[in-house]
Amino acid sequence: MGEKKEEFVVTPYEVRGRIDYERLRVQFGTQELTPDLLERIRSIAGSDLPPGLSRGIYYSHRDLGQLLDLYEKGTPFFLYSGRGPSGPLHVSHLVSFELCRWIQEKFHVPMYIQITDDEKFWARGLSREETVRWGLENLYDILSVGFDPERTHVFFDSRSIAALYPLAIRIAQKIPYSTVKAVFGFPPSTNIGLVFYTALQTAPSFYPSWAEGRSVPCLIPCGIDQDPHFRVTRDIAEGLGYPKPALLHSRMVPGLLGEGAMSTTGHRDDNVLFLNDPIPAVRRKIRHAFTGGRATVE
Repeated sequence: MGEKKEEFVVTPYEVRGRIDYERLRVQFGTQELTPDLLERIRSIAGSDLPPGLSRGIYYSHRDLGQLLDLYEKGTPFFLYSGRGPSGPLHVSHLVSFELCRWIQEKFHVPMYIQITDDEKFWARGLSREETVRWGLENLYDILSVGFDPERTHVFFDSRSIAALYPLAIRIAQKIPYSTVKAVFGFPPSTNIGLVFYTALQTAPSFYPSWAEGRSVPCLIPCGIDQDPHFRVTRDIAEGLGYPKPALLHSRMVPGLLGEGAMSTTGHRDDNVLFLNDPIPAVRRKIRHAFTGGRATVE
């Protein structure tokens, strides 16, 4: 009998277990980020690749080659990433934002950031005051990465709803409940806010095209766990008259206690480095981190 494959779970709302990334890529139906494609990015940028690309943290994509084809023919694109504020940022949250900053600098493109304080209110049971407070704190940390203020735009969902809602209602009309239920596995107890959130998260992917009345390609660097959200986005794009966003997927950054201890549903404080950790806490966590040999450095 063959060796039993270790099970893992990867969804937009839960990540746990030791992930077989190639198996996950095949399961999701995404494309491999090949050395040839990486070399093409390096050549167009005229610069060495950032660590996220050169070290294989990003390993999968959807339609990145087509996006680069358009760019080389003179069609600019825009970047989109976001954060659901449920607590302080930790180091792995910076993976997509660091890459976005590099792409913005080298390709001279706009960046759209979405702070989804509404989604965490619906999904995590946090108070409105908590999601707004964490949203603002997270946004300050994200902007400190070094985005160009002239090319960077922020949607803070509860405060930007007037801008997002006219587009979101058009998107919502194209997404049947059966799709949302099948993709995300929502049980009957799921509140309708979380169901509608799919339309709100999709809106920035099309916002420049909608606002400018022309087709503007989009690139979304994100964790591979977020791919199901944007599969829905891509499925409805052409029906709305907008281009399908290209995606660039990263691996999940392992926790300090080892990949098997990684989970997005409830971080142990000693498993991650938070950006607001005091220096003594950082030193302690690193000393006790899993190294692959003995249990700790000590």
